Amino acid sequence: MILAIDHGNYAMKTPNFSFVAGISEHTVKPPMADEILEYEGKYWTLTGNRLSYMRDKTQDNRYFILTLFAAAKELEAAGKLTAFEQIDLAVGLPPEHYGSLKSKFAQYFKKPDPVRFVYKDKPIQIMIRNVLGYPQAYAAVIPHASQLLHTVRMFIIDIGGYTTDVLLLRNGKPDLQFCRSLEMGVITMNNEIIRKVSALHDMKIEDDHISAVLRGEKTILPADVVETIRQATQMHTKDTLNKLRELQVDLRSNPAIFIGGGSILFRDFLEKSSLVAQAEFVEDPKANAVGYQILAKKQLGYPLI
Repeated sequence: MILAIDHGNYAMKTPNFSFVAGISEHTVKPPMADEILEYEGKYWTLTGNRLSYMRDKTQDNRYFILTLFAAAKELEAAGKLTAFEQIDLAVGLPPEHYGSLKSKFAQYFKKPDPVRFVYKDKPIQIMIRNVLGYPQAYAAVIPHASQLLHTVRMFIIDIGGYTTDVLLLRNGKPDLQFCRSLEMGVITMNNEIIRKVSALHDMKIEDDHISAVLRGEKTILPADVVETIRQATQMHTKDTLNKLRELQVDLRSNPAIFIGGGSILFRDFLEKSSLVAQAEFVEDPKANAVGYQILAKKQLGYPLI
C-alpha cells in the first residue's frame, strides 16, 4: 500500500485527510479521548494546538507519531486495519533542501523491523519497506502536468504555515537548481495580526478568527477588527511578493501557480496585486499528498487508478 503524506508545519495531509499537526503525550491512557494511539509504552492524542515550527522535522519523534496517525486514518478508510500491512511511504521535501534532506528523511521513517502500535484499541503492525521523497510544490501540479509542457517558464508558489517555497518549471519540468524559500507564511502573519489586534483593539483573537475573515465567513468580530485583519493580510501579501522579487522571482513577467493553504487565504489579494500578472490556484490543500501518491505509483509500477 502506498501511503502519501504531506508533513506540513500547520497540518498533516494525506490524499483523504487533513488534520492539525499537533499531538499530546500521556503516560496513562486518557479516559475521555476517542482517537488514542499507543506506541512504545506511551499514549498520544491529536490536539488543535500545532507544534512549534521545526525546520528539521526529524529532530525528534513527534512527526513520526503524526505519521502513524496519518497511516492509521488511511488504513481505516481503506478497510485495512489488519494485523500487518506493508507500506511504501511517499513524502515531500522542500525543493531548496531536497538533495540534503532526502536520505535523512529516509533514515528517519524507515525502520529495520515492523512498527507496532495500537490505534483506537486495535493493534496494528506496518512495515515501511520504501521511503520515496519528492519535491514539494511540483507534486501538487502533477495532475496538470500535461498542460504545463508548453510553458517555457512558470513559478510554483507554495504558501504554507511558516514558509513560502518557490520552484521554477521549465517546459513543465522542475529546475531544482532554481529554488527559493522565505520564512514567511500563514502562521508568521497570524502571529503579527494577533499582536496588532491586541494592541489596537484590546481584543484577543486566534488563528481561526483570521481564517474565517479571510474566507469571507460570518463572524461576530467588530468591523474595525475585520478591517485590521484584511489590511494586515494585504500588507503581508505585498511584502511577500516584494521579497520574492528580490530573489529573482518576478511574477509580473512569469506566470505562476499558487498552492498551499496560504494561497487559498490570500487569493483575493494576490489576484488584485499589480505584482502578479497571471496566476492560477490549486485550491485543494491536500494537493501535494495527491501528487506524491501519483509519483509513487508511477515509480513503483502501481496501476494509476
